[in-house]
Order: sequence, then structure tokens, then C-alpha cells
Amino acid sequence: MSINVTTRQVGEVAILDITGRISLGQGSESLRTYVQALLDKGSNRILLNLAYVEAIDSAGIGEMVSAFTSAKKAGGELKLFNLSRKLHDLLNGTKLDTVFDIRENEDTAVASFAF
Repeated sequence: MSINVTTRQVGEVAILDITGRISLGQGSESLRTYVQALLDKGSNRILLNLAYVEAIDSAGIGEMVSAFTSAKKAGGELKLFNLSRKLHDLLNGTKLDTVFDIRENEDTAVASFAF
């Protein structure tokens, strides 16, 4: 099963609403494609809404780290919000919660970008 991604804009921030499984194969490839398309358009303030992500595997985590790195290289930022308890615990257990800027909701996530 792949992911479904809806892209929307709030001011200068691009938000990717992700539904499904971010996993080896189409799920992680789709995430890469969407993030790269935003960066190619010059949109480098990116939020990943993970409220409806059912599961994520190591390939999905790797793809999120790659997207984070790509955004940084483009002079921007990639942040996460609306994590399930399970996903939050996974990022905490891998210490990736110290790498990603994780916010509770969309309003605080959008406001966290320096303009």
C-alpha cells in the first residue's frame, strides 16, 4: 500500500498531508517525489502532517531523514506535526526526535518558521 499525499499552502509554508504507510517501495518513493517537487519550485519551508500515517518502517524513516537533509541543503526546513503516540515513541527511541522539529498541531508548526 502506498501513501496518499495532499499538498497545500499556508502562507509561505507548504504542508504535505500524508495518509497511509510510509514504507519500502511506493510509500517512501512518493514522499521523496513530493518533497523534491516542492524544493524544485523553491518552496523550502515544509511541514509533514503525519496524523493519518498508519505505519512507518525503516525505509520510511530513512526517507524522512533524506527529505529533512534535502530541505536543509536548499536553505529551508522540514518539520513534523500531528504524530501518533506510536510514531512519536519510535522517533524518541531512535533519538530522531532530537533531529526533527516536532510540533503538536498545525498552528504551532506554521508559526515556528522564521519569516
